[in-house]
Amino acid sequence: MMTRSQLQALLDERVLLLDGAMGTELYEQGFGFDRAFDGLCLTHPHIVKRVHRSYVDAGAHVLTTNTFGANRLRLQRSQLADQVGAINRAAVALAREAAQARPPHNRPLVAASVGPLGQPLAPIGHLTREMARDVFREQFTALVEADPDLFLLETFSDLEELRLCAEVLNEVAPEVAFIAFATFTDDAKTLFGHKPEEVVRTMLGLGAAAVGANCSTGPQDLDAVLERMLRVPGARLALEPNAGLPKLVDGRYVYVASPDYFAEWALRMADLGVRAVGGCCGTKPAHIARMAEAIGIRAPTLRTPEATRQPVEVRESGVETLDAAPSNGTGSDFERKLAAGQFVVSVELDPPRGIDCERLVQGAIACRQAGVDAINIADSPLATARVNPLALAVLIRQQVDIEILLHMSCRDRNLLGLLSEAMGSHALGIRHVLCVTGDPPSMGDYPGTHGVFEVDSIGLLRTLTHLNRGTDANGKQLNFRCDFQLSCAVNPTAEDLPREIDRFRQKVDAGARYALTQPLYDPADLERFLELAKPTIPLLVGILPLRNARHAHFIHNEVPGMAIPLAVRERMQKAGAAGPEEGIAIGREFLERVRSQVAGAYVMPPFNKFEMAIELLR
Repeated sequence: MMTRSQLQALLDERVLLLDGAMGTELYEQGFGFDRAFDGLCLTHPHIVKRVHRSYVDAGAHVLTTNTFGANRLRLQRSQLADQVGAINRAAVALAREAAQARPPHNRPLVAASVGPLGQPLAPIGHLTREMARDVFREQFTALVEADPDLFLLETFSDLEELRLCAEVLNEVAPEVAFIAFATFTDDAKTLFGHKPEEVVRTMLGLGAAAVGANCSTGPQDLDAVLERMLRVPGARLALEPNAGLPKLVDGRYVYVASPDYFAEWALRMADLGVRAVGGCCGTKPAHIARMAEAIGIRAPTLRTPEATRQPVEVRESGVETLDAAPSNGTGSDFERKLAAGQFVVSVELDPPRGIDCERLVQGAIACRQAGVDAINIADSPLATARVNPLALAVLIRQQVDIEILLHMSCRDRNLLGLLSEAMGSHALGIRHVLCVTGDPPSMGDYPGTHGVFEVDSIGLLRTLTHLNRGTDANGKQLNFRCDFQLSCAVNPTAEDLPREIDRFRQKVDAGARYALTQPLYDPADLERFLELAKPTIPLLVGILPLRNARHAHFIHNEVPGMAIPLAVRERMQKAGAAGPEEGIAIGREFLERVRSQVAGAYVMPPFNKFEMAIELLR
């Protein structure tokens, strides 16, 4: 393996031509994006080797191994977590064999690719730094055993994860040469808000021989990134853009940037002092071949201070900086009463399975007329496909002035999707959000569907709390601030109550301003929870009126985390056809018993029978 000083010396002698895409080339061979491409090193080695050979023939100076996602966390999605060592070792061997097609004096270097782990780090996600270190260490150990020439740390959108990755590499193989790449959005920052020059300084400090940008979008969008990276004196830079944006043609994704366009771009980059160029998604051997013809064997352009100040045109995003103070909510009756310590009532309405929302809108009107302060709108509960809760919220607010408490689940959206959902909700006037992890898809209508769960309810609370402060999840300043009033769920009848209380306290620390409980039927359960948890935020107690004995037995025996006392089940059994009336009476009696101990009631009428909620609250 090369040392850092050896790679730096090589980068000072000549502009290195990296290879192009591996994933999209394998896609062109007929493998879907839902497959673990890294696993093909074991199942279809001849195809992986064929891709490497095509880049050797195109004139690449560096071959990148097919190991971008060959870590335990990514591979476990394809049941390949026990093959980490075998896949990484095979991948290096395949690239080495392909490189040997050229004579020793002109043989490409083999660079071992390592990408992000595919899960956000805590506190946003579940992945602890200790676990991330273990996963990176396992992959690096296998790659070092296979003896590549250098490492490429690629496509990191989180500087903290890239930093951690480099630290582990330094532990496993001190002084080994590596190039670090981050990926940037069209506003010339990483998804987590880090600036290009910050990425360069950080990674140079960790020993990177060169630092750069890859993936992102096309060559032009990297111009602004390069301009900022060039501000760091003495930095050796590397760029690998995508071949523009893809379009769907006859069911296949096609990238539109031509080889000639890439050749022109590569020449311009070399003139600006970039030490290594190549391609990411959508770039093919034809792109690398034209770049090889254009660059040839040339020494890098040495940058002067004057050159670093005028390399490219920087495009402004056109977004004005907003610094308005938060409005501290909507000023609704619900908010005013909650803040004043007055008893509040919220009723849950589940979005319909169909597209007709009129009955629920009328239900919200009836609830408001009955004195209800807020409407809870669940996010596809029990993992069943329903109307989007934000759409129902807007339809209700168009016809009735009532606070909306929007549930937001981590099941169906990654962190980017959750942020977009939150920003859209805020733009539409939604301020109260109940952060929930979400029911797993296996219990719903589409059990083959995979849940996302990049973050859980605690991570979502932290994320939205950061938006309230005008920062992203890593504390980077944004050009806007939100004023969400955040709430959380808690289950006083959880089997592992100490763990539930610990998570409840974490939710409070993460920004929850009030909490809503799971449905309760025994005042002793609430009293025990209050004694042990000693909540410091208002608590709305959950009440789900029972319809009949069958409903009661189903909840008690088949719904996780819920328990109905035997006495209540026996009452429902005796009620017979009068079950709904008895269920309402049980709920009313419970509420009368606990009212003085809580800040409000959270009524969940079964099957959207809002009439039951109104009758219970009379």
